[in-house]
Amino acid sequence: MDTKYIFITGGVVSSLGKGIIAASVGRILKQKKLKVFMQKIDPYINIDPGTMSPYQHGEVFVTSDGAETDLDLGHYERFIDENLTSASNVTAGRIYQTVIEKERKGLYHGTTVQVIPHVTDEIKNRIFKVALSSQADIVIIEIGGTVGDIESLAFIEAIRQIRYEKGKENVAILHTTLIPYLTVAGEFKTKPSQNSVKELLSLGIQPDILLCRSDAQVPDTILDKLSLFCNVQKEYVLSVPDCNSIYQVPLILVDQKIDLLLTNLLGLNKTPVNIKEWQKINNQIENLKKEVKIAITGKYANLSDAYLSVIESLKIAGYSSNVKVKYDILDAEKLTNKNIKEILSKYHGIVVPGGFGERGVEGKILAINFARTHKIPFLGLCLGMQLACVEFARNVCGLTNANSTEFNRETEYPIFDLSRGNSLIDGIGGTLRLGNFPSVLESNTLARKLYQKDIVEERHRHRYEFNNRFRQRLIDNGLVVSGVYQEKDLVEIIELPNKVHPFFIASQFHPEFTSRLNHPNPLFLGFIKAIIE
Repeated sequence: MDTKYIFITGGVVSSLGKGIIAASVGRILKQKKLKVFMQKIDPYINIDPGTMSPYQHGEVFVTSDGAETDLDLGHYERFIDENLTSASNVTAGRIYQTVIEKERKGLYHGTTVQVIPHVTDEIKNRIFKVALSSQADIVIIEIGGTVGDIESLAFIEAIRQIRYEKGKENVAILHTTLIPYLTVAGEFKTKPSQNSVKELLSLGIQPDILLCRSDAQVPDTILDKLSLFCNVQKEYVLSVPDCNSIYQVPLILVDQKIDLLLTNLLGLNKTPVNIKEWQKINNQIENLKKEVKIAITGKYANLSDAYLSVIESLKIAGYSSNVKVKYDILDAEKLTNKNIKEILSKYHGIVVPGGFGERGVEGKILAINFARTHKIPFLGLCLGMQLACVEFARNVCGLTNANSTEFNRETEYPIFDLSRGNSLIDGIGGTLRLGNFPSVLESNTLARKLYQKDIVEERHRHRYEFNNRFRQRLIDNGLVVSGVYQEKDLVEIIELPNKVHPFFIASQFHPEFTSRLNHPNPLFLGFIKAIIE
């Protein structure tokens, strides 16, 4: 079977959940025993989101091969249970950079370099290469932003060309759009969606399926109206209302027979969708009774997307443990010696996630100290592991001014420092230790017990490493180094013995990037189980 392409676009406004819909479609097609690969195209000029503030773009999701990518790739991996690659995220910046580099090398043989065909050809090449390298039956491509944005025009044109070249039987266009409800008028409004589809039509693209987002079920009369005015058959206009869990979306789409619609559009196999496992998980999610409350101590207290994979990993571990995870993101800058007990005493567990920069660091160290001294289950991730070592050095080893050189270059006790040969002279983009690295686990440790294996590979995104000059000092005072990247002798996991603390573990890597709905990461699962036990 020739590779089929499904493009998912968005209209009216951004943040409609195109990524969830794309991931849901991927899950459904996998249940038809089709091989699925996914790609996100972002129309911004950044090369990747690695240097962008979380306030701009939420978390940066890291693939196993070390690409810093859009957070939607996290949804894709959690839904379809496949490892994606650097080829799964394409930005306008990367496309233009490649085109300009080719022009400088004379690869266009003196022609005038233009958006069409040179930029659109490069976009198509990225899509076709993914199809070839993945050997997928279906490649699902989400186009970021909103139809009508200036920066996305080249990508929409590339879609038009791909459909023209590959044929309608091999390309489906799914358009996600907003159906607002006006409380004053007491009715849903279709005009924004009509205009959005009109915009697509003006660019040469007729959508095959409309996915109508709203905060409630859209009535059939509204769907009929959209069908008529948007030239889309009635059964291909679907209602996708807000729901209690993002993992319900595949079920909502299957209820409206999206699997059959895509089979008809693309000539797919007639294998029925087996969604029973997904239904079982959702039934479990809906019927959770017991709750645990987690404090995520960070610096983006009003932006849950900054910690999206951490939050989803906690929830997933809760589902597997039959508990509902409630969480609060605490502003570490507001934590002090005076209020720390009042604030943190009501939580069953404390997580200190990754991050960069000095803001909030001392508050995070206070939270770690509170978790350690009050024997509250603690999980540190990347920066959380670094600060756990700093807190231990200060308060157990007597190294009062211990710190990381990221925050104090003149510190007397640099527990974390730039690894040898690294510097910040040439900028910060793409200079981190990124992607999968192996950790050898010590026997008879919590890490070894949780992972049930001797070597694990997890994803990294950090610049500063544990300073081995202080390793023995911390070990002599009771810290356990339970995981090491042996090739370069880098500390990967630290913990406290069970006789000292019921659950205190932290990793230099980001275990949240490998949690999947049907198999949570062992560190998160162990953290939640330690709380409920």
